[in-house]
Amino acid sequence: MPHFGLIDEDALGPVEGPLMRAKLHIRGGRRRFERGMFTDGILAVYDALCSAMQWYIAVPARLGKLRIEKGDDLLNDRSFYAILVRSGVLDGGFDFGELNALVARALDEEIKDFDWRSFMGRLAPVFTQLGVMPFDEKILPEEKPEPFLKKPGQ
Repeated sequence: MPHFGLIDEDALGPVEGPLMRAKLHIRGGRRRFERGMFTDGILAVYDALCSAMQWYIAVPARLGKLRIEKGDDLLNDRSFYAILVRSGVLDGGFDFGELNALVARALDEEIKDFDWRSFMGRLAPVFTQLGVMPFDEKILPEEKPEPFLKKPGQ
């Protein structure tokens, strides 16, 4: 994953840890997409979204404003996303079910062709609504080159 060896999430704490992880995975996912590493990019960006949602509720004042109903599960990403939409944090314009299906496919097979620019364009508003984007990549720890030494298919 794009954050391994770059940050100590525990040292950063429950608020800054998930935020930094989300930013590193957005950057790492985008870089993997640019190199044709579509499966890795999809999984990195999915982790970025999950981390961004965890960051959002790590601040008690934000968590307290969510409309959580009986049976809701904050540990289930699909349910968590629905809570954020219901609560007006997210506008619901992004299809989380489509993302789940894409992640399941990425876990099952190597994805060789993918319109990642369109995908990131649809997902960027979610990161913006959560307050993770925009951010200055210059403030992030420098990425290690190891994940990019192999070419796709090797």
